Amino acid sequence: MRSFSRRAGSIGAAVGIVLSALGLAAAGLKLNPAQANPQFQPLLTAKPAAGGFSLALLKGGPTPASPSETLGPDGRPLSRDVETPLATPTRLTPGNSLGTDWQLFGSRGDRQNLLKSIDYSLRFMATPKSRDAYRNYPVEGVTHARVLRSLRRFRQLVVAAKSAKELQTAVAREFDLYASVGRSGRGDVFFTGYFVPVYRASRVRTEEFRYPLYRVPRDQSQWQQPYPTREELEGKDGEGTESLIKGQELFWLRDRMEAFLVHIQGSARLQLPDGSISSVGYAGNNGYPYVSVGGEIAKDGKLPRRGMTLPVMIRWFEENPGEINNYLPRNHRFIFFRETNGAPAQGNLNVTVSADRYLMPPGALALVNTSLPYVNGAGRIEYHRVNRFVLDQDTGSAMIGPGRADYFMGTGSRAGARAGVTGSTGRLYYLLLREAN
Repeated sequence: MRSFSRRAGSIGAAVGIVLSALGLAAAGLKLNPAQANPQFQPLLTAKPAAGGFSLALLKGGPTPASPSETLGPDGRPLSRDVETPLATPTRLTPGNSLGTDWQLFGSRGDRQNLLKSIDYSLRFMATPKSRDAYRNYPVEGVTHARVLRSLRRFRQLVVAAKSAKELQTAVAREFDLYASVGRSGRGDVFFTGYFVPVYRASRVRTEEFRYPLYRVPRDQSQWQQPYPTREELEGKDGEGTESLIKGQELFWLRDRMEAFLVHIQGSARLQLPDGSISSVGYAGNNGYPYVSVGGEIAKDGKLPRRGMTLPVMIRWFEENPGEINNYLPRNHRFIFFRETNGAPAQGNLNVTVSADRYLMPPGALALVNTSLPYVNGAGRIEYHRVNRFVLDQDTGSAMIGPGRADYFMGTGSRAGARAGVTGSTGRLYYLLLREAN
């Protein structure tokens, strides 16, 4: 089996750097201290998780100016140097909780979202790009044809099933499970969350809307190292008045932190002054690795690393407004966008994940077993262990190695509240229709 070692950048932040504070406040939610996930603390200064990327399998722009080690949310290095990303196939045990997705059924079930997501994967699997992705896939038995058959059969089972138990029994009878080998080779996968934010924006610069988002520069392919940094591209104050790519602006936002968070998430829905809605999605980057803003603040001793929370960091910026222009430029990584005309992020039906696009089978059916945050009746966030059938449809270049995955939470402030406090270890399985002996 060949060793995986491919080049990658890192994008957007552990849904973590400011999102929780903004999202929880905007959504009117509270984090239940008794339910606080102890694994979330490292996300404040972690390498990022991506958001909003589709099955397009984006390659992500120029090579970084200098190599850098990418760390996971727990501070451990992420690597693609594994003999195989998937373990030897096993089978579900009928009656076991694994594979019992209770959220699909009932009056509030999201079975229709799952069917739509399966259909999206089926459309992807009909493209030449999907066949190219599987042409040299090195895990024996994982082929384009088999993934396609699996999606079609699973869709039939979802339509026919009358309960979560019935679906689980049918899947156990017909499908094999290929577990991700995880970070340590024992199947441990660290899950973060991502979402699509919604912000007010303008197509023209005004006194209110001063912070631009940019399209890919026309001459980017001719750039020489070292590549322009964030400060060189948008200025120290983020307004881009002397930007090297002036004239490539797509939209302007009202707040610098909001513009920065669109870079973090990789996509956003935008409400324009005339009431219309547009959107932007990831189109490329300037080749630099991500640098954590929270980590830089702690490194300078201005806030203690231990006990740093998102609200603490936001409050510190509010009390020290001049510091935002000192710290955001330290993250040299810069994201370019394309307008997606109000279309939702592809595949973002709350039943999708983002995994390593170089290792994991794109568009395939997967099963997530981990702890995720939910809003209870009192408006507080609490954690529940879940089994969720999902489709591997989104891509993020910070998803490096078989031990990282990102779970899509939705669009808007409530989704952001949940995404910002997602951080747990679990298991990720890929499901393939069992082949006849």
